[in-house]
Amino acid sequence: MTAIHDLSAAELSAAYRTKALSPVEATRAALDRIEACDRTLNAIYLLFAERALERARESEARWLRGEPLSPIDGVPVTIKDNVSTAGAPTPIGTAALAGGPIAGTDAPPAARLREAGCVLLAKTTMPDYGMLASGVSSLHGVTRNPWNPTRNTSGSSSGAGAAVAAGYGPLALGTDIGGSVRLPAAWCGIFALKPSLGRVPIDPPFLGRVTGPMTRTVEDAALLMDELEKPDPRDFMALPYDGPRHYVRNLDRDPKGLRLGLCLDIGAGLPVGPPIRAAIEDAARRFEAAGAVVEPVEPFLEPELYRALDLFFRARLAAQLLDLPPERLALVLPFVREWAMAAVRSSAIEGARALAKIFEMRARCQAVLNRVDYLLTPTLPIPPIAAEDACPGNDLDRPFEHIVFTAPFNQSEQPACSVPCGVDPDGLPIGVQIVGKRFDDLGVLQMARAFERIRAPLPPWPMSRAS
Repeated sequence: MTAIHDLSAAELSAAYRTKALSPVEATRAALDRIEACDRTLNAIYLLFAERALERARESEARWLRGEPLSPIDGVPVTIKDNVSTAGAPTPIGTAALAGGPIAGTDAPPAARLREAGCVLLAKTTMPDYGMLASGVSSLHGVTRNPWNPTRNTSGSSSGAGAAVAAGYGPLALGTDIGGSVRLPAAWCGIFALKPSLGRVPIDPPFLGRVTGPMTRTVEDAALLMDELEKPDPRDFMALPYDGPRHYVRNLDRDPKGLRLGLCLDIGAGLPVGPPIRAAIEDAARRFEAAGAVVEPVEPFLEPELYRALDLFFRARLAAQLLDLPPERLALVLPFVREWAMAAVRSSAIEGARALAKIFEMRARCQAVLNRVDYLLTPTLPIPPIAAEDACPGNDLDRPFEHIVFTAPFNQSEQPACSVPCGVDPDGLPIGVQIVGKRFDDLGVLQMARAFERIRAPLPPWPMSRAS
C-alpha cells in the first residue's frame, strides 16, 4: 500500500470525499514525516504543528458535512519563507533580517490557500534574499537533497523542493525570479511550474518574479493553479482575470502535430553533461513517438546578455543591503554580500545598459517561441553539486553558469516548467524544461502531463527508510 505521506493531493482529495482517509490522518502523516527526515534535510524553518492539526480538524468537519471549500481542502501544504504568511516572520533566508516583524496578513498566494482550506504545515527554507541557486543560508543553514544528503537542492526554493520530494506534504509554494522553482524541482526530482508573469497575483510584484506550485505530479500543480490564479488587487502587475481556466479539467491534450523545439545549447553557461543530454534527447524522442514534430533550435543567447542580468540582480540586492546598518550587513551570507556589493562600483549608465540587454534577452526568447509551439531544454546542465556549495566552483564572478536555461524565461514572462525525466548514473534526478508562449500556462501543463504519461518509469521516492 502507498504510505499516506506519498499520496498526491488528488489522491488525498478523493480519499477525503469517500471518507477512506481524513485530513487529520494526512496531516499527522506529514508531521511524522517531517519529524523523521528533517534533522537530515533541514527543509523547514518554522513548523505549525498544533495549528495545522486544528485546521485539519476543521477541514475534516467540512468534508463530513459535504461542504469542502475546494478540492484541496485539508491537503497539507508548505510555503516558502519569503511568501508572507499571517502570524509568521518573513526573514527571506538571511540572518540580517532575523527577529523582524511578524506578518499581519497573508500575501496573495498564502491567502488563496487558506481560503481553499489547505492545511499550512510549515514555512520552508531559502538562501539569503533568494539570490542563490543553492540551499545555503546564513539563517537557515544548509538544506540537503533527499536523494543524497551530501548534494545540493538548488534554489532558491530549496526547502520547498526537498519537502515535496521527501513527502512532507504533496503541495508547496515556491517563488521564481531566475529559475527558483524549476531548479530545485530538477535536482529534487519533482514537478514545478513557473507561471506567466502576473498569472498568480503576488505582493510585492517585481520584474520576472512569480510564485509557482511545486508538487510531485502535474495534476497536483493544476489543482494549485486553480486556486492561485484567483485575483488579488494588491498585485498591480497581475494579468486580467476573466474567470477560472479549470486547469485540472483541461489537462489532457494530444501532442500529435505540435512543433517542439529542442535546445541543448542556449549559447552560454556550463555545457550539458552527457547523462543529462541523453535524458533530454530521450524525452524529445518520446514526444516524436507520440506524434509531435521535434526540430533542433540553435543557440539564441550569448554570455553578454547573462552578464547584464547578473549586474542587474547584483545592483538590485546591493540597493537593499546598503540600507542595512553595518552590524546587520555583516550577518548576510558572505558569498551573497560580496557578490551583490560588487555592483556598487558600477554606474547608473551601466545599469541602464544592463536593463536594455535584459529586454534584448526577452525579445530573443519570445522570438524562438514564435517559430515553435513549445521549447524543450535541460532544466539544469549538471547534476547536483555539494550541499555546502553556493554555486559550481563557488565562483563570485560566475555564480549563474548553471541556470542559463531557466533565467531568460523569467525576463520574457513566458510560462515554463520542470518535469522529472530520469536519473543519472548516481541515481540523481534530471529535469526537462518545457517552455510555452506568453500566457499559455495551461498548454505548458498539458505538455508536462502528456510527458508524464510517456516517459520511462522513475525510481521510488527517496528516504523510504525514514518512514
